[in-house]
Order: sequence, then C-alpha cells, then structure tokens
Amino acid sequence: MKTPKRLQTLLEEGLIDSVVRQLMSGKEATVYVVRSGLDTLCAKVYKEATQRSFRQAVDYTENRRVKNSRQARAMAKGTRFGRQAQEQAWQSAEVDALYRLAAAGVRVPAPRNFFDGVLLMELVVDESGDAAPRLNDVLCTQAAALDHHATLIREVVRMLCAGVVHGDLSEFNILLAADGPVVIDLPQAVDAAGNNHASRMLLRDVQNLRDFFGRFAPELLATEYGHEIWDLYAGGLLTPETRLAGLYEAPSGPVDVGSVLEVIEDAAAAEAARLMRLQSA
Repeated sequence: MKTPKRLQTLLEEGLIDSVVRQLMSGKEATVYVVRSGLDTLCAKVYKEATQRSFRQAVDYTENRRVKNSRQARAMAKGTRFGRQAQEQAWQSAEVDALYRLAAAGVRVPAPRNFFDGVLLMELVVDESGDAAPRLNDVLCTQAAALDHHATLIREVVRMLCAGVVHGDLSEFNILLAADGPVVIDLPQAVDAAGNNHASRMLLRDVQNLRDFFGRFAPELLATEYGHEIWDLYAGGLLTPETRLAGLYEAPSGPVDVGSVLEVIEDAAAAEAARLMRLQSA
C-alpha cells in the first residue's frame, strides 16, 4: 500500500513507525491502522469537508472559538483562507472534545497526538484483538441491548457534565469493544452551554440510541431519557452519578412551532443520512 502523504510526514517526524493498512474511509476522513513502537494505533486522516450542508455547519459551529478576528471575518466571507480556517476549526473541535472527554472518563478512544491534519489515537479492539465493529454491524440480544443502552446513557450524561454534546451520536458512531461500547467521531461536538442548538442535538442523540436498541429491546421505545437528562442539566442538578428513571412529563403551555419544525427537519435529515450510510456500508 502506498503511504498517504500526511502519514508520510508522521513517519518522517518519528511519530509513527509504519502504516499497517487502511481501516475505513468515510466522507470526513480515512482511518488507518499504524504502529508506533510496541503500540498499534488508529490514524484518522481528515478530508476536506465538501459534503456538509451550510445549515449543518452553522448549527454545529455556533460559538466555536477561532484564533483571531481575521480568521472570523474570513470564515464569515467564505474566502479561501476562511475555508481553510473553518476546516482547521472543525478538526480541532474533535481533537479538543476527545481530550476533554477522555479526561472526564468518558468511553472514547484515548487520544495520542494531532499533527498535520492527522489524529492519532487508541485503536479500539474486540475480544479477539481485531478492530472493533460498529454497533450497526452487530446483532444484539435483548439483554445486551439493555446493557449497552444503559452504558451509553451514562456516557451521554458524563459527556454533558463535561460540557459536551456529541451532536451526531448513533449506531454508526459507536464501536463495540471487548469491554463495551466506545463513542467515536466527534467533529460535530458542540459546547452544551454555548450553543443554542445543544438541547435539540442531545435529544436527537438520545433518541437515536433509543430507536436503535429498541429494535432488540422494545421496552426502551417508551423511555424519555433525553428530556429528563436535559432538564436536570439545565437545572444544575445533573452529575455523572445521577440516577435516571427514563420518564418525563412535558410541561403544559403554548407550543413552539419553530422548534417542532426543526425537530421534524432533523429527523428527516438523520433518516436520510442513515439510509446513505447503509447503502455505502
């Protein structure tokens, strides 16, 4: 296999010793298995973001920090420099979120380094020591579905307590390691307190988990963890040890039609993305 240019740079810098194989390729990045000393790692090589919609970019990047006002102006104008700065900010968001969540004890791949558009991190493996499969490629028993769902709800809470909402959590962005689910793919991660769309994204993340595991454990389809979690967080009552009931009673009052339409649009977009992923899998 010909060594990709960005990985060649890491070889020359001594950050990795060899490239073993390509693991997967998606719209945002190509992932490789690499060796560094005695360690087998995962190298995520980012691609240019040419397939993201403007609306998605605005929702996810709201209130993200940039280095200076010149970058902010260029990003707003859409200049070549601005597009480069926006892509760097997009990549940095995942790197920052990964380090932040790993420090908070969230089940994410342990980050090792970020250099020249390549994120080096732990290779998540299954019981046989092979690269762990995505949840989408795994058939669960009812008991396993209940157990994995409970684990991931705890991880959603732990992420939120660390101030982060994944923003695109689904069976396609979770690996099943030997010791349970591991959350991956965080370029869409948003600041829970600084992004006006954070609550909607968290509700969608939790609904995705409910819908997927509900295929194997139908009793989960009646749960309402998302609203419960966000209400506790908004009230300053959420901790990683908070015991949840999965119940929620909506407050009475006028309906926010705009919010309802946004939820419907998000659901339609998520379903379209799911179908595309299934077709490309």
